[in-house]
Amino acid sequence: MAAFEEFFASLGGKRIAVLGLGVSNRPLVRLLLEFGCDVVGCDRTPREKLEEEVLELERLGCKLHVGDDYLAGVEADMVFRTPGMHPGNPAIQALKERGAEITSEMEVFFEVSPCHLIAVTGSDGKTTTTTLIAEMLKAAGKTVWLGGNIGTPLLPLVRQMKKEDFAVVELSSFQLMDMKRSPSRALITNLAPNHLDIHKDMDEYVDAKKNIFRYQGEGDLLVLNADNPITASFRGPGQTKVFSRLGEGHVCIRDGVIFRGQTPVLPVSDILLPGVHNVENYMAAIAMVEGLASDEDIRQVAKTFGGVEHRIELVRVKNGVRFYNDSIASSPTRTIAGLRSFPEKVILIAGGYDKHIPYDPLGPEICKHVKKLYLNGATGPKIRAAVESCSGEKPEMVDCGDFASAVKAAAAVAEPGDVVLMSPASAAFDQFKNFMVRGNYFKELVKEL
Repeated sequence: MAAFEEFFASLGGKRIAVLGLGVSNRPLVRLLLEFGCDVVGCDRTPREKLEEEVLELERLGCKLHVGDDYLAGVEADMVFRTPGMHPGNPAIQALKERGAEITSEMEVFFEVSPCHLIAVTGSDGKTTTTTLIAEMLKAAGKTVWLGGNIGTPLLPLVRQMKKEDFAVVELSSFQLMDMKRSPSRALITNLAPNHLDIHKDMDEYVDAKKNIFRYQGEGDLLVLNADNPITASFRGPGQTKVFSRLGEGHVCIRDGVIFRGQTPVLPVSDILLPGVHNVENYMAAIAMVEGLASDEDIRQVAKTFGGVEHRIELVRVKNGVRFYNDSIASSPTRTIAGLRSFPEKVILIAGGYDKHIPYDPLGPEICKHVKKLYLNGATGPKIRAAVESCSGEKPEMVDCGDFASAVKAAAAVAEPGDVVLMSPASAAFDQFKNFMVRGNYFKELVKEL
């Protein structure tokens, strides 16, 4: 019996609690019901605001615990934790003390997947780099399953996978916190303060990221960013290789060409995506696919890959003004990378949900790269304070309150030749469900201009 069938057959008749009924956990609930489990779906969303798909799960047999007290009175033999819920949550700890096994969709996927596992984490660049790796492997003729923190939940698809396939997954710090298995090839793009609204401190955040390589074997590969002061000191149990845009590494830049070892692989000028951070994303991907994709496969991807939605995405050119959607930029380091992608000073729209991370490093970059700044959301005052603390010339700053007002105000002052960049340096949760909803709303507003 395959590992997948063996695992789910062992759950038949058991009480299973699924914490969080977002998009990634809904296929999991269907799967558990298929194998005869007694499933309780728990979600903070009040019943009157539940989506039809969640109500359909109830009709299929899932018991719903929803609303503010959604974790009260829950009993289970096994608990599937949603990635955004800290394992130290008192309700989770209470269930554990009563004998419940705590796991997650991704943790189980790593246990039962039959195919080669490649995983990417980091503070910035995860999604683009994960997608690049997948595209390079596809160009090499491999069957690739893209998932994790990006794309379709993978666990329900395991029955379609073959051992020669590749699963390329993006992993967040929340997904990694409980992981007890590492992929055969692991990559950390970089690390900087992030998600400190949920992690108790930076040490916990970094330690969670280390789980991506902590359980590797001697024959496994870890790829690291030598230019990042945190990741530069890491070493894996197997082979560790580094990439460096600023110095020497297994993958580095010489005379405008990305080299792997002594082999020239890709001229930087062939990369369609703007910004030095995307050069680093390519370097990381090139290190990860060594021996799996040819240099010609890599070059083909570089010449055709136009980027991932919500990542410095050109939305529209109107009256000579270019509007870019960089909604994925939920931290200062992401926005800094976006700002450095443009040779000219931009009109910046920033601000959003406060993850309790420092904004001091963003101030000087805004002064250097921004001519007008339109602020909104909870972090608007923090971003303003970071700019005001800088010496020298500062951009004009306008506090707009809400997101739509900031977009409209920025668009109103833009002149031919200007770049309007929505790169919030903040999460979206104060005004939107997630960064994708924020990005799509920005695109709607821009197209209505």
